[in-house]
Amino acid sequence: MADERFLIVRLSSLGDIVFTLPMLAALRDTFCRSHIAWVVNERWKPLLEGNPDLNDVITLPSSSISAFFACGKRLRDDGYTTVFDVQGLYKSALLARLTHVPQRIGYSFSFAREGAASFFYTQRVKPTSKHIVDQNVELAAAAGAKIGPARFPLSISSEAQSAVNQFLTAAKISRYVVLSPGGGWLSKLWPPDRFGELALKLWERHGLRIIVNCGPGEAQLAEIVVANAALALPIIVQYGIPEMMELLRGAELAVAADSGPLHLANALGTPVVGLFGQTSPDRNGPYGGRDIVVRNVDDSETTYKREKFYSEEMCSISVDQVMEAVEKRLAQRALEGDEHSSGESSANRPEHATTPEPGSIGSDAFGKPPGSAR
Repeated sequence: MADERFLIVRLSSLGDIVFTLPMLAALRDTFCRSHIAWVVNERWKPLLEGNPDLNDVITLPSSSISAFFACGKRLRDDGYTTVFDVQGLYKSALLARLTHVPQRIGYSFSFAREGAASFFYTQRVKPTSKHIVDQNVELAAAAGAKIGPARFPLSISSEAQSAVNQFLTAAKISRYVVLSPGGGWLSKLWPPDRFGELALKLWERHGLRIIVNCGPGEAQLAEIVVANAALALPIIVQYGIPEMMELLRGAELAVAADSGPLHLANALGTPVVGLFGQTSPDRNGPYGGRDIVVRNVDDSETTYKREKFYSEEMCSISVDQVMEAVEKRLAQRALEGDEHSSGESSANRPEHATTPEPGSIGSDAFGKPPGSAR
């Protein structure tokens, strides 16, 4: 079916885009000769650049009304045959509608994030799966895609690989754990002082260097981690998306709350420990069943209300609980034959990643390439 032209509308954000990758893979594996494009906010374009399963990445450059309708016109002129609105917002649904494509697939009223967005679709899907990854794949299935084992197509540039390799070499780091204290709203985060205590335990018991992933606006969180880590001497990095991908891919383990870096590390095949409170790991936890979630409440207490304080549910998670989970996951990793760092192929490892070459990207004291932004 080479004449099929598919468009995926998933504008943001990091974790949600990662959760949409297996849907893209299902389309590519079924319609191997078809044209597949993705429209995304400009900030997240680096996550999709070089993706082996995509023919085109289209950016929505700004939040202005004129740019929005100009993007809609371009999409209409591109002549797609099927468009998927994976986001389920009025904005994304309207963009899908502006394509004038006769087949517009999205979630049903009860599943779309903004229910009335479903009125813009010609085909509405009420998924039966629990996890968002599988729910998204059900959208592809509605267009005839075959559902198989989930695959996360990703690509990391040689420049990003080289930049991270240079940073690790200069810092004399070989084995490390990435701690990511930020991401999303405050009530789903774990207090940063506890990340610091965890860092110290990891250093004392396993000799693992600690790298603290710091996104925009998260510098204070990262500094609190370092202040509570004492002799572990963590290093704060604030990388762009390509470099963050390479950093996560090379880690022995990543620890984070329900956030984009957690889901990206999981998609890259890096072992993770996820910290969950009010949000449900059954719906948006680490995918694939190999990783470990720490949660002290059950699903009856699940809520996605965005609050500006640390929740009781997250504060109930102790450092000892997380350390126990970390040691269990590290032991599992060893039993898996060190698949992640051996260089062997894996269903979750990025495809078409190229060999690192010396690049011109420098890094400042935080390991941040000049001009980069996450």
